[in-house]
Amino acid sequence: MAAKHDSVARTLIVALLVCLVCGVVVATAAVMLRPVQEKNKLLDKQVNILQAAGLYTAGMDVQNAFKSIDRKFVDLASGEYVDMPSSYDQRKAAKDPERSERLDGKVDIASIKRQANVAEVYLANDENGELSKIILPIHGYGLWSTLYGFLALEPDADTVAGLGFYEHAETPGLGGEVDNPKWKALWPGKEVFNDEGDVAIQVIKGTVDSGAADAAYKVDGLAGASLTTNGVNNLVRYWVGENGFGPYLDKIHASAQVEAPAADTTESAPAEGEEVNNG
Repeated sequence: MAAKHDSVARTLIVALLVCLVCGVVVATAAVMLRPVQEKNKLLDKQVNILQAAGLYTAGMDVQNAFKSIDRKFVDLASGEYVDMPSSYDQRKAAKDPERSERLDGKVDIASIKRQANVAEVYLANDENGELSKIILPIHGYGLWSTLYGFLALEPDADTVAGLGFYEHAETPGLGGEVDNPKWKALWPGKEVFNDEGDVAIQVIKGTVDSGAADAAYKVDGLAGASLTTNGVNNLVRYWVGENGFGPYLDKIHASAQVEAPAADTTESAPAEGEEVNNG
């Protein structure tokens, strides 16, 4: 009987030691691999930003290409740039009541519940140092999940340069078609705002009539995925609207108008000897 009890005790001790050793190994591996995981996470984010802006090519040196992109922070209420630490995480800030605000149901068409007060923006520059793309982080609820992605605009802050999602759990073959290159190729060239400055971009149910007067503002919906289509439509319209990046984009529009040379409306004087026809 004593030998039997002794055997059970030894078994339990051995099992406990195995668990402790395995726990130490797993914990050590997690700590040692964390820097690698963080580096890969950052690299994946950079790739998605470049892809949304149409600046990515397979095999390129992503870190080198990203040197031409400036990360800035925008106060969404004012549209002004603000200083933030490089460690700032917009998704974490959105969960912090002191750094975000709860959205009213009528306003929250993207179903995000809370919005961070400060958002990231990425500005891509060409080889001459001129602004070439404005990349905005966007997110909102689809059918089964929150979709996280980037919307890229041309320097006019009106024309879409690209759209891409890097995280979601939509149904493969249906809502998951947001990842389909053919569908993403429908976005470049679409216009975000109409002549009055109102948000006009929308993802419709069905196929856009290319001959329609408002075709420039519309994108084909996802076949068989009406709820995901509605979700993408709502989240894009939210983030370019007055409660999202609207104030920021308005400032870019205003700045572009100031910098644009005024049209010369004065009549040129007739050259010497030239007849003037007074009707």
